[in-house]
Amino acid sequence: MEGRDHAARVRALMPELRRDLDDLVRIPSISGDGRPEGPLREAHDLVAKLFRDAGVPEVSTLELPGTNPIVIGEIPAPEGAPTVLLYSHYDVVPAGDETEWTSPPFEPVERDGAVFGRGAADTKSNIIAHVGALRAWDGRPPVGIKIVIEGQEEVGGGALTTYPLTNPELFAADAMVIGDMGSVRPGVPTLTVALRGMANVTIEVTTLASAKHSGQYGGAAPDALLVLLRALASLHDDAGDVAVEGLRREEWTGGGNTEEEFRALAEIRDGLPLIGTGTLGSRVWSGPAITVIGMDVPPVDGALNAVQPRARAIINVRVHPEQDAADAQAAVMRHFERLAPFGVPLQVSAGPTGNGFAAKTDGPAYEAARASWAAAWGREAVTAGVGGSIPLVNALQVAAPEAEMLLVGTTDGYANIHGPDERVMLDEFERAIVAEADFLGRYATVMAERGGR
Repeated sequence: MEGRDHAARVRALMPELRRDLDDLVRIPSISGDGRPEGPLREAHDLVAKLFRDAGVPEVSTLELPGTNPIVIGEIPAPEGAPTVLLYSHYDVVPAGDETEWTSPPFEPVERDGAVFGRGAADTKSNIIAHVGALRAWDGRPPVGIKIVIEGQEEVGGGALTTYPLTNPELFAADAMVIGDMGSVRPGVPTLTVALRGMANVTIEVTTLASAKHSGQYGGAAPDALLVLLRALASLHDDAGDVAVEGLRREEWTGGGNTEEEFRALAEIRDGLPLIGTGTLGSRVWSGPAITVIGMDVPPVDGALNAVQPRARAIINVRVHPEQDAADAQAAVMRHFERLAPFGVPLQVSAGPTGNGFAAKTDGPAYEAARASWAAAWGREAVTAGVGGSIPLVNALQVAAPEAEMLLVGTTDGYANIHGPDERVMLDEFERAIVAEADFLGRYATVMAERGGR
């Protein structure tokens, strides 16, 4: 099973796979309230067809309340062989300001060895990678296959995020390939082993019945905006590290971006420092981060000389992969509730939470994956974390706790996902397909050598 020449087979398939990617990118399958359902259904239908044509005999649609349709499918496992679940999503974020794109966002264009288009990297090329891996085996891989391709990942996952917990048999597998990641940089095979969780918290301050003249009342009347700013400033120490008791942080021991790469990717202005202390990985992957993501304040243009009666902010907390997000949220709320800037109490309310993920990396799937990704790229694979989250991953982990979860994919750190000129490098795309196809064979072999499932 390991002796098949997957690289040659995938190379021969690339023109067809490239056409499939172009067809999928052309569909503006933007998810979110008020978005048209037609493109989402069109993308769903194309994905279902692609998997049927790749040899999946049982492809169907999972319909859940308030949730875009989910493509599911299965290739039964050969006798004694393990089952691998393949996950990805067909929905995308909006294009944003299209004047910032070099070419139209929903018309895939090849430039400099890459395909540009919204969703090309995040994450339609990963769907095609799953399809390509199955085609490389002519639809008859040496393992069982389950398919889960959703259409709502970009806006939280909808009802799918709780469905696995009540229907675990549908998601039962020995390993899962989560196709929504990629390399830390082009040319470096990467296994993502940690995702931070998240929690939102809203803080409100009300001090006056209405705005008051700053000349007559400023200096004594409690200014709600000043109170709020004082509270927000308490979240970090002078170095920029999070200063909230109860939030977990550990040093990151895997690979990742250099500071120079991070600065380039974040487009930090020359001469400005990074905030916080410790390794970069511990700041963005294995430690907390708190960001003010919204604030109700008067705009500068047209501002009045007035003491503000009300102020409100919402913060986003990124949580250590193994810390319960609700516990972290509660710690932040306790922090605010203990405060009373200038003697004024704060009103604190909880927003949505989502737990993170930490992979178990000592099992047979990781043994096979490290070899497959190294072979496809011609160099040793590295491990990395991601500061963001994939809503379904934690639910899948809870529903199938014994399954090994591989977070991998076609993209790379420079793909500009969610931004203008999003792109996927064609050589990374091809290597990811080769690696996944190779993994299906190696994993079957490793499991057989260990005595089966």
